[in-house]
Amino acid sequence: MGQSKQAEHAGTQGKPEKIWTKDFIFICLANFFVFLGFQMTLPTLPLFVEELGGNDQLIGIVVGIFTFSALLLRPYAGHALETKGRRYVYLIGLAIFVLSVGSFGFAASLTLLLVIRIIQGIGWGFSTTASGTIATDIIPAKRRGEGMGYYGLSGNIALAFGPTLGLAFVGVLSFQQLFLICGALGLTALLLARNINYKKVEEQPVTEKRKWDVYEKSALQPSLLLFFITVTFGGIASFLPIYAAQSNVTGIEWYFLLYAVALLISRTFAGRLYDQKGHRAVFIPGALLIIAAMGLLAWLPNSLILYAAAVLYGLGFGTVQPALQAWSVKEAPANRRGMANATFFSFFDLGVGIGAITFGQVAHWLGYSSIYVVSAISVFISLLLYISFIVRKTA
Repeated sequence: MGQSKQAEHAGTQGKPEKIWTKDFIFICLANFFVFLGFQMTLPTLPLFVEELGGNDQLIGIVVGIFTFSALLLRPYAGHALETKGRRYVYLIGLAIFVLSVGSFGFAASLTLLLVIRIIQGIGWGFSTTASGTIATDIIPAKRRGEGMGYYGLSGNIALAFGPTLGLAFVGVLSFQQLFLICGALGLTALLLARNINYKKVEEQPVTEKRKWDVYEKSALQPSLLLFFITVTFGGIASFLPIYAAQSNVTGIEWYFLLYAVALLISRTFAGRLYDQKGHRAVFIPGALLIIAAMGLLAWLPNSLILYAAAVLYGLGFGTVQPALQAWSVKEAPANRRGMANATFFSFFDLGVGIGAITFGQVAHWLGYSSIYVVSAISVFISLLLYISFIVRKTA
């Protein structure tokens, strides 16, 4: 009898730990709804700015400005996750997101819209830093790459429908009605988030405190690589719908759908590949796919090329992003995971914000196609940095 129990226990130990728990499903659903509301605003905010009388430079500023308030708040969010708790930070962030996004349509001027976007950045910084940290708490350590890939799917599925839904609603609803719907989706995320069992705040070890503790050192390398890649996202989110229309290329809503489907496909194998072979197996191929996608967008003669760029970008970004996030958390001490995620998303925000604002100037002076040439160069810089990190590590 004792031998059979030991054998049963050994068999249980041999099984991989479960990813799809109740809490993991809830964090994925909450992430899906908040990202759906967010993604619906991405292609529609530039149109709203145009309606308010804004030009390319102002579109870039409105799209990018919220990332800087998110950037400033992420270090505080990282500390608060370890001191005040995951629940506090996540629910506060979601509440601010709901109120700010729901208020977009009531902005009667660009100045007021900018103020509301800055407030949105605070909610975004809190909620996304907390969400990624909560996911890493829930996922078994040995399956973190795979689990983060599945978690990332929740945002990617939202991307499959969000931009297309937003553009479809603009044709039949007012901007005010559209943004209220986006706020309601954030409220759904908030209600779901209340049902998660959060990791309790642990007593922190007594360590020497840094005066400016605003980042986690172990997460800097993957976060820096991410920065040069998410610059491309600023150019796509802000200007691709306008660029496609100017180039007489139809089907922009299909671009976002194909991009998201490619992301979904990449998530089915990229995280597992990272767990088995590490970031060296996924980063270089993913970066090369993104560079190819940017080249196609710079060319953009027809819809077929637009769709091909969507697939390449989705496969590339979907391969690289979860691997970099898992890498950024892997080396961090257990009590610094919040700061590691804060560092990672700070560089994500910085890339998107600088990309959107810079490309507003690039579009004004050199035209929309130049945005994607500069984007390709940015990803190439990330590739060179990665190679230098690997060479330095093996030297």
